Formats: sequence, C-alpha cells, structure tokens
Amino acid sequence: MFKRTFWFGTGVTAGFGGAMWIRRQVLRVVRRYAPEQVQVEVTTSVRRLGTDLRSALRDGRDAMADREAELRSELTPVARPATAQAGGREAGTRRGEHARHH
Repeated sequence: MFKRTFWFGTGVTAGFGGAMWIRRQVLRVVRRYAPEQVQVEVTTSVRRLGTDLRSALRDGRDAMADREAELRSELTPVARPATAQAGGREAGTRRGEHARHH
C-alpha cells in the first residue's frame, strides 16, 4: 500500500508540475504575440532600423566627402604664372586687345 501511495503522489506531483510548466509556456507565447507586445516590438525595431539607416547615410556622406576632397587634391593643377597659361599673353586678353588697367 505504501508503494502505491508513493507512486501515486509522485505521478500527481509530476503531472501538476508538467501542467504548470506548459501553462507558463503558453502564457508566455500569448503575451509575446498579444497586439500590445507586437506593437512595442515593431516600434522598437523600426526605431532601431531608422537609427541604423541614419548612421549608414552619415557614414556614406562622410566617406563621399573624403573621397571627393582626395580626388580634388589630385586634380588641382600646379600653380603657374598667368602669362604661361595664356600662351605668353596677359591673362584675360585676346589677340589684338590690350589689357585694361583701371
């Protein structure tokens, strides 16, 4: 009789514990997918995505500005006297014209 009582008590305890564990798991899933929680998770995800997107755009613009400055520095011609650039004439004059001095 003692063995039956022991195993009956063990079965009841295991059954009750298993039922409570399943109940907790079901309630956790229900809370997770409840409209309020879904809304909170979506809002958080969208905010995080917006922050990441702004950061990526900022990084891209910075890299673009750096590269543009690098390219401009490579393309900047070496400074030469104005007469050498105009083929021996004063800069800003055409053939047959004289530079006007104001």
